[in-house]
Amino acid sequence: MTDATLIAPSADHDALLTDEDVVARYRGRITIGTLRNWRALRIGPPYVKVGKAVLYSRAALQAWDRRNTVTCSKL
Repeated sequence: MTDATLIAPSADHDALLTDEDVVARYRGRITIGTLRNWRALRIGPPYVKVGKAVLYSRAALQAWDRRNTVTCSKL
């Protein structure tokens, strides 16, 4: 059982994800190293620190996606 399993609320949309889960969510386009660098630089998606565990809220990732969505204009 992982820390995310112990802490995660029952609602699936608000589940907490590990670094590995986030990499899988973005289909490997973001690496664990990138997530670590972003945390050190205080950029990237918000995260929760529980002891040594770094966890990402699914809802926070969705909000981060919306903030970083590029809207193309019509020609």
